[in-house]
Amino acid sequence: MYRLTWYRGKWAATWREDGVTRRRSLGTENRALAEQRLADAIGALQRHGETVAEIMEAYLADRKRIVADHERLTNAWKRLHPTFGALRPDQITRELCQQYRAMRKVSDGTILKELGTLRAGIRWFDPTAKAIFEMPSTPPARDRFLSQDEARALEAACRQPHVRLFVVLALTTAARKQAIFDLVWDRVDFDRGIIRLATGEGRMKGRAAVPLHDKARPLLLEARRAAVSDYVIEVAGKPIRSIRTGFDAACARANLRGVTPHVLRHTAAVWMAEGGTPMSEIAQYLGHSDSRITERVYARYSPDHLRRAAAAIRW
Repeated sequence: MYRLTWYRGKWAATWREDGVTRRRSLGTENRALAEQRLADAIGALQRHGETVAEIMEAYLADRKRIVADHERLTNAWKRLHPTFGALRPDQITRELCQQYRAMRKVSDGTILKELGTLRAGIRWFDPTAKAIFEMPSTPPARDRFLSQDEARALEAACRQPHVRLFVVLALTTAARKQAIFDLVWDRVDFDRGIIRLATGEGRMKGRAAVPLHDKARPLLLEARRAAVSDYVIEVAGKPIRSIRTGFDAACARANLRGVTPHVLRHTAAVWMAEGGTPMSEIAQYLGHSDSRITERVYARYSPDHLRRAAAAIRW
């Protein structure tokens, strides 16, 4: 049913579903490791029961070594569990998805992420499962990013050193928050002036390295002198799991609305595009596997965007 194939520089599991070829990356270039991961996934089909809870437990355990933000998946499942945990996959219906959406009373974007996590887990377990999902439409992309004045105000409003360091690292590395939480000191190379954000072969996302920005260097040196653990972002010697309390408080003091930690990553990319940075370089900085993703979101911010097309309009 499943076979290994080479796809876009990585091994993938490939199968046929309803006459269509499907594939899922195994996240490695090493064939032996890919074979082991494929065997583990197939073994999970045989070892685990058929309730959604058992399937999702197996899925979350498998994803822990692959995804960068495993906590997001875990939190989504905590929300989903009371409604879906005791069911079989074939008992997931459009009506049940509608009921869940009405009960949660959150944004469509949040519902989309939560049900998307459930759908991914069910399909990981059995691509041919009869579960039927009804997903809300993808909400329009948020266009919130910081001006330079707003960025300065936010940094100045950070009263806790670890919050300020997070803000500066998020803006200068364009990293996802979990990548910053996971960053350890042996991946900050002061001599060579680079920060290595990738956390191992099992991670699907992340850059090998980004430059150590002049803005971040003095804060990192100060944090290194005071460090009592291996983690760059720490509180009382322990790595942090969430930045929202201190971050939201800083945003309130800076009178900033609609700003989340992810807005900082988006801001960095917008600033690069506005500065005329080629989309291919922005894609590398963001860790996008395909520059078309980057261009679809950020090309419109480039000062040269569509200028050649506009120049062709003349009479």
